Amino acid sequence: MSERIIFHQYEISPFSEKVRVIFGIKDIEWYAVDQPVIMPKPDLVCLTGGYRKIPVMQIGADIYCDSQMIIRELDRRFPTTTMPDSNGLGAGLGFWTDREIFRANVAITFGSIGEHVDESFKKDREALSGQSFNTDEMKQAVPVMLEQMRAHLDMLESQLADGRKFLLGNAPGIADASAYYNIWFARAANPNGGALFDSFKAVQAWELRVREIGHGTRHEMSNEDAIAIAKDATSTTVEHEDPNEPNGLKPGMTVQVMADDYGRDPIAGTLVSSSAGHIAIKREDERVGEVVVHFPRAGFWVLPG
Repeated sequence: MSERIIFHQYEISPFSEKVRVIFGIKDIEWYAVDQPVIMPKPDLVCLTGGYRKIPVMQIGADIYCDSQMIIRELDRRFPTTTMPDSNGLGAGLGFWTDREIFRANVAITFGSIGEHVDESFKKDREALSGQSFNTDEMKQAVPVMLEQMRAHLDMLESQLADGRKFLLGNAPGIADASAYYNIWFARAANPNGGALFDSFKAVQAWELRVREIGHGTRHEMSNEDAIAIAKDATSTTVEHEDPNEPNGLKPGMTVQVMADDYGRDPIAGTLVSSSAGHIAIKREDERVGEVVVHFPRAGFWVLPG
């Protein structure tokens, strides 16, 4: 039971779709726990210590935050399905898709459907980002962002121009999942969101191939069961000190971890393990007991407790 891949997500979440494609590539059996789209998320933050972004992966009492960290752990646990960019290149390409392409995608999508966006969603995203979520302003930005999105799509089209099946060759990888979810989200959120993509024929064919990969084997799980599993389990994370930590971080130190872009809620805990690519902290909650929460280092700050 404690080794089950428990995935805290919601259906329209773009970053959840990114990971769901990785489940498909690796043919993983997993359990979906649906979380609310907006706050409050009491059944999530009791596991994470305050981190509210989706998705989050749970394996027993180990909690993995951010799609970058989730994919890293999936690749470690399921190494038999080799992805062409799991050597680190995939995570780097993910920064391109997760920031530059996604930023244009958000403006285009919500600028196009602004009148249909609920005010509670807008207020939630303003609290998440610390910035105005003004769909009227996004609408004004759509022409410029369409140019930006078209430029990014042209890069994908050029990469696929030699007839390869996927972005890095004949096997799908992290780059494919990362680029694909932006197109998936634009289509899912806006009935007219696919017009720009359809003019790129190689991208359109590639999109279909990625879609056909599927999402592995999915089951459903309740929040109550996920929390009970965490409370009954013990983290398998081994204490590790990185001698090359630039700021002298060591196991046992109290630290706070926070995202550097949006959703900057600090998560406090005791450092268990760290490296150039990850950090894991231990924390306790009366609902879930003791858990270890894992974050990537790229895109996250670690501050003294």
